[in-house]
Amino acid sequence: MMKLNRMRWSSLVWRITLLCVVVLFHNSVVHGNDEIATESKPAEDAELYVTPNVDPKRVYFAEHFDDLYEGNDVEKRWVKSQAKKEDASEEVAKYDGEWAVEQPQRPILANDYGLVLKSKAKHAAIASHLLLNRPFVFNDKPLVVQYEVNLQEGQECGGSYIKLLSVGDGTKDLKQFHDKTPYTIMFGPDKCGNDIKLHFIFRHVNPINGTITEKHCNKQKDRLDDPFKDKRPHLYQLIIRPDNTYTIRVDHKTVNEGSLLTNFTPAVNPPAEIDDPEDRKPENWDDREKIPDPEATKPDDWNEDEPAQIPDPKATKPSGWLDDVEEMVPDSSAVKPADWDNDMDGEWEPPLIPNPLCEKAVGCGLWKAPMVANPNYKGKWRPPLIANVNYQGKWAPRKIPNPDFFEDLTPFRMTPIAAVGFEIWSMSNDILFDNIVICDDEAVADEWAAQTFDLKVKTLDRQAANAKAEVGRRKKTDDYPAPEDEQEGDGEGNDAVRSTKTTLNATASASSGGSRSASSAGEAYAEDDDEEHEGDEAEDDEEEEAQEESRPAQASEEDAASSSDAPVDSKLAEGGEGLKKRKARKD
Repeated sequence: MMKLNRMRWSSLVWRITLLCVVVLFHNSVVHGNDEIATESKPAEDAELYVTPNVDPKRVYFAEHFDDLYEGNDVEKRWVKSQAKKEDASEEVAKYDGEWAVEQPQRPILANDYGLVLKSKAKHAAIASHLLLNRPFVFNDKPLVVQYEVNLQEGQECGGSYIKLLSVGDGTKDLKQFHDKTPYTIMFGPDKCGNDIKLHFIFRHVNPINGTITEKHCNKQKDRLDDPFKDKRPHLYQLIIRPDNTYTIRVDHKTVNEGSLLTNFTPAVNPPAEIDDPEDRKPENWDDREKIPDPEATKPDDWNEDEPAQIPDPKATKPSGWLDDVEEMVPDSSAVKPADWDNDMDGEWEPPLIPNPLCEKAVGCGLWKAPMVANPNYKGKWRPPLIANVNYQGKWAPRKIPNPDFFEDLTPFRMTPIAAVGFEIWSMSNDILFDNIVICDDEAVADEWAAQTFDLKVKTLDRQAANAKAEVGRRKKTDDYPAPEDEQEGDGEGNDAVRSTKTTLNATASASSGGSRSASSAGEAYAEDDDEEHEGDEAEDDEEEEAQEESRPAQASEEDAASSSDAPVDSKLAEGGEGLKKRKARKD
């Protein structure tokens, strides 16, 4: 009977082990393929994204790039530059940077795509005309420029700014778009090393002579570090109003604001007067505010020969100082080089090394007292300075009217805009641009952001919060682990079943979908095993009772066999021993 029970346990363990192998294989195939298939998909908790509608009546330009993903058809609305940079060597003059329409490396929203600069350390340029070729004219409505940038690999040196190209010959053929193509506004982030900028540059036309000067906005107060290192999308917005005020926002937060008339370098309007370039300082002009006192004389006790420092008269030579021992001695182990030529190199002498005797002594060689400041030192005598009665003040050239003076009180009225473009060089690749909007209404730009950028931020913030909560939950679980289930029963069969059940439960809990059914099957299988185990124990008890009832007869047979010296029945003896063991275990 014991052999039969062991066979049953072995069969049970083997079947459960086989089931575990099947479950593990199922998980590796089903869920392994799921991971591969969903590797580039957004998280399930992402905000619902719908491609924004582009209404030419409300915007001058709007680009979401979503419909350009199929076939990577970026040139459907954009033109890649085929020009060359001026004043550059042939190998670096080409605009050969690669552009593509792709999902972000870390997908956030489903079916959301952007324009990606794939290459680094190359000049890249791409541009697109405004919708319906309708230029933006600076009249009585504000200009609103808004776009997203995601520095997916961070940024150490390079720009990701946008250029609003001016109406004119330079924008008729965008294939010739290059660094010298006239633009009206350049706006966006730029960094190289520790120098971080958020450019806002506009090209101002002199109303008198037509010359063009770049006006650079003063830097914002707060340093913008995060957009260059956090690898998240960021929203840049520029608003220029007819009253000459401007506002710059990053992620809906105002980082810079002011006036076109007062917050730019050089200033929009030149000074009314300038220095006369032909004026010269008179030879007799005395611009010395103070002069040496002509009546002062050097005191009789002033000794200019006293040195600034003298040997310390209080110092004494330390005891044990070796006066007659040189600090440096010839190296006795040095050997004259074999190729040394006395005629060419001179007489060879071994190099000098520190004297070993001086290492143990207080000092060697000629002792000298340390130098201290000379209390009698006064230096070279000079007469004191007094006010100059002939002082005429600091000379400056006279002012004359500025021949180039003008006063432009409406710098907002800039050169009309015909196209948008990116003309950049960067040491980082995979720079993603998305959701570009040019309009004359802040509300339209805010609506566009609410349908695009804001959804990304909500999704990323939720994922960050969930990840933080999960870390806290795991830490709490590690600090307060659940008690282990107490299980009854002994024997190697029970241990094997217990170990197999633990493996099965761990495997089932790590899976989902089809693995849940496998887990349920495993639990049902384990319950059947428990019932079968209980049935086996009941059968064992019945057999034991039957054997106890037949024990007197067996004993008499054993006595008879013993008295007649007959051989003992081996099966009977085995049954008796088994009965004793089972009875002892039962007790």
